[in-house]
Amino acid sequence: MPVSLDPIDDPAEFNRVVAAQPFTSPLQSWGYGEARKVLGQQPMRFLVRRNGSTVGALQLLRKRLVPGLSTLYAPRGPALEDVALLPELAPALRRLAKVTDAYLKVEPPRAIPAASGDVGQAEDVAADQRDVPPAYGAFHRAKTEQPEHTILADLTRPEDELFSGLHKMARRNVRTAQKMGVQAGRDDDFEAFWHIFDQTNTRAQLGAFPRAYYETLFREGNKHGSETYLVLSRHEGQALAGGFFLGLGESTLYLYGGSVRDDRPPAEGQDKRKDAKAPDAFYWNAMLDAKEHGYSVFDFWGIPRVLDESKHSFGVFKMKLKFSTDRYWFPAYDLRLSPVATPVVKALHARRKLLNYRSRGTTDDIL
Repeated sequence: MPVSLDPIDDPAEFNRVVAAQPFTSPLQSWGYGEARKVLGQQPMRFLVRRNGSTVGALQLLRKRLVPGLSTLYAPRGPALEDVALLPELAPALRRLAKVTDAYLKVEPPRAIPAASGDVGQAEDVAADQRDVPPAYGAFHRAKTEQPEHTILADLTRPEDELFSGLHKMARRNVRTAQKMGVQAGRDDDFEAFWHIFDQTNTRAQLGAFPRAYYETLFREGNKHGSETYLVLSRHEGQALAGGFFLGLGESTLYLYGGSVRDDRPPAEGQDKRKDAKAPDAFYWNAMLDAKEHGYSVFDFWGIPRVLDESKHSFGVFKMKLKFSTDRYWFPAYDLRLSPVATPVVKALHARRKLLNYRSRGTTDDIL
């Protein structure tokens, strides 16, 4: 019996099914789709059924490019009982597509371990991805929209084992932060987070969506069984590092954040202010918080495909690597729906390079 896609308009039930799948992601949550409306994208939700049983859920975003032309996108989805079902979805997806939809992009939430021991060198990229399938039936490997290379941490281990697994520099910095009185944990100060996030983006020449998008995700992602939350790292009350998280089921994602320079004057009798190691305290306490709230997988969300010490992403990668060395790939796949799919993909890639060059002086992506 073929796989069917049945529309669903019950947010709680949809999230329940998404959370229950072995291959799933918080980006398939109802609230994430609601936030994308701010960007002009239209979410559609379906239950995936086979032989009368529910075997998954799918959130699709229709993204209008120009009048009469659009694409479909499943952010880190679909959520499935088994990714082997993906090829069977192609006929149903073709039936629901409009004539204006050029192609459909999926990002199956199957974490594929990085294969090589050496991280990120250009000549190792192919070997590093040797276990990544080139296709799933009619779906063929394509560029991702979300970061395809990331670091995950297994939070099911005891706290002392987690701590001993950190890089020695991370352990030392966490202890320094504790001695200096740094406080890190869940925090409802969105303005403090926004200051950190905005300053980080400006300093690193990163792009960002309008603030309304993050505010909407913060509100809508905190409903129907999923949750959004902030973790901030403060020294003497000043927020110096922090992040925005989206969690559902067993996983939580560190989606947005950063750190700011501590430009406060030094204490009396000191030449300069001592580094409180707030970013290290942020990462460690975010992991502990996630563990305490029942998450077993912590996604650090994005490291570069190829290392380049001149890029901001290199420093971010080295920081994340201190807290876990378990690297994974989340590749994307396209289902071509129209004869114009190929030129549309090429045009979007060219546009992305142009935007990168205008904003940072290079055509390369951040990651």
